[in-house]
Formats: sequence, C-alpha cells, structure tokens
Amino acid sequence: MGQRTKRGRVYRRCGCQDEHKKQLGPWCMRLLADAKHGTWTYAVDLAREDGQRRVRRRGGFASHAEASREMAAVLDGELRGVYEARRTTVASYLREWLTTREPTLAPNAYAGYKACVERDLIPAFGHRRLLDLCAKHIDDWITAQLAAHRGHVTVYRAASTLRNALNAAVRSWRLRYNPAKHSVPPKPRAEDRICWTPEQAATFLRHSAENYADQLTDLFEVMLGTGMRRGEILALHWSDVHLMDRKLFVRWNLAAVNNGKLHLGQPKTPASRAWISVSPRVMTALHRQAAIQPTPTAASKDSSSPAATVHRCGPSGSSTNSASAPPRSTCPASAFTTSGTSQPAS
Repeated sequence: MGQRTKRGRVYRRCGCQDEHKKQLGPWCMRLLADAKHGTWTYAVDLAREDGQRRVRRRGGFASHAEASREMAAVLDGELRGVYEARRTTVASYLREWLTTREPTLAPNAYAGYKACVERDLIPAFGHRRLLDLCAKHIDDWITAQLAAHRGHVTVYRAASTLRNALNAAVRSWRLRYNPAKHSVPPKPRAEDRICWTPEQAATFLRHSAENYADQLTDLFEVMLGTGMRRGEILALHWSDVHLMDRKLFVRWNLAAVNNGKLHLGQPKTPASRAWISVSPRVMTALHRQAAIQPTPTAASKDSSSPAATVHRCGPSGSSTNSASAPPRSTCPASAFTTSGTSQPAS
C-alpha cells in the first residue's frame, strides 16, 4: 500500500465517498483490488512551529516512485534551508515578483519589467513549474527569438528580466540555483554617439528659429547649453532657476509612462541632482520664456483646493498639473532673477 519513514510516508488514496459524502481517502477498499485506482500521495512532518505539528501533503502523482522523489526533495530542501514550492508555476512567480518590486522601482522601470513579463516570459515559460525550468528551455527560446529576427535589445531585456526574477528566488531560498544565470546573451553594444561641433549646433538652432519660431527653440537652447536630459528640462521649476547667479538646480524629472501617463519624480541618477551653470545664450532663452509665460490663475493660487492647478513651467513653455510641484511666481522679462524660493541646499 505505501512506504513510511521517520519523517514521511507515501501512500495511495482516491476520491471515493461514503454515504455521508465524506472521502474515503486511503481507506477505500477498491485500492486493494485495483492497482490503477486512485493516485499516489506523500505526507511529510515538518518542523514544529509554536509547539504545533505541521504536515505537508501533496497528491496526484501517477506512481509511487514519483511521489517518493518529491518527498525526498522536500526533506532535502528542508535540510538545506531551501523551501521549494513544488506547484508554483513560472507565471505565478513572475507576477508575485513584480508585485514585490513595484514599490522600489521607478514607474518607467516597472512598466518595462511588466512588459517583458507579460509579453515575452509568461507566454514562453508561464505554463512550466518553476522547479522544472532549466537552462535549455531559456537557451532554446533565445535562439528561436533571434532566428525570428527579434531585436537583440528586446531579447536581452527579456532574458535579463528573467535572470533578475530568478535571482530573487534564489536569495529567498525558493530555488537552489538560477537556470538563467548563464543564458542571458551579451548586452548589445550601443552605437557610438557623435557630438555636434559648435558650428553644427549653431546651424541647428538657427534653422529651428527661422523655420519654426516656436517655443521648442528655447528648449533646444537649454538642452545644448546645459546637457540636461529632456525630462529634466521639461520638469524645470522657476523656483530652481537663478538667473542673477547664472545657474539652475536640477531637482525634478518628467517621464511619460507607457507613452501616456505623466510622472513627476526624482532625476534618473543621484549625480544628476546638481547645480548647473548657464551661459549667456541659455540665460537669453530663459528670459524669453519668462516673458511669454502666463501668470498663475486664481485656481493655481488656491493650494488648499484639491483640484488646484499648480503651474510648473520650464524652458519649453509647457505647463502640467502637479500637486507636489511648488507654485510658480511671476517672472517679468526685465528682471535678472526669478521671484521664487531661495537656493536649495545642494
């Protein structure tokens, strides 16, 4: 009928019921007469918690040997401190991992991880048990994706996302090893970037001013004159611009999540949060923006209202709504400083 050890036992049981609709389990008489009736189950006595006995039971195995192997793996995992969930699928684990990472990731980074998981990893590996996933499955998928002319960067990001997720499983003692550790292809090398010469930059700015004559010309002036990222320029507050001192402070970054929802947050790296000196051309562009910026509306001055609009106006001239942004004060074109807050501490 079964096998018993000091810590566990393997036996056969079925789903037959008695007259009270109670399952007979291992006590069904058909188990003695029919060797194919029922399925194999193992039960393991785990370490006690708070003096209470704990038993782990798993059934549905087709043979005695299969149930015995699973029971031995559970006992060995307990000895090594690795508690492997035998029925956890790759799909359920990846979604659980995403949930735990969401609070610590930037919105764009989380959106990128989620896209890799839902678009690539779950369709490819989600049906497999987490413990059954091996390096060959991952290598075959990468080879097939590259043969189908998927972008090298796309394949690399998906594979590295899987590696990061499985590293977390190893650190939490849910896996003994990471099957994706050596399967991620080399990171594609970025193309060499060529910097414009001063003559090329001047030609571009002159062309923008003569042919478009819009507010993007000032944005390009600030971008070329300071080296700030696009999101940092769009999120620039007047309270962080100090024309009298000919400098500005990078404090915010504006990002578009999934090309839709705008998110105002911290700069990309801690080193980006710094003072930047501005040239006379950049100062002229900022003065032009100060002259054409609209003054705050009555709604924007009422910061107590939950629907109040706070104008955050950068050199591009665009304004967005942000409850966390400091209110912008009027910046007359003739002034050489902005009427804002004092310089923030560096």
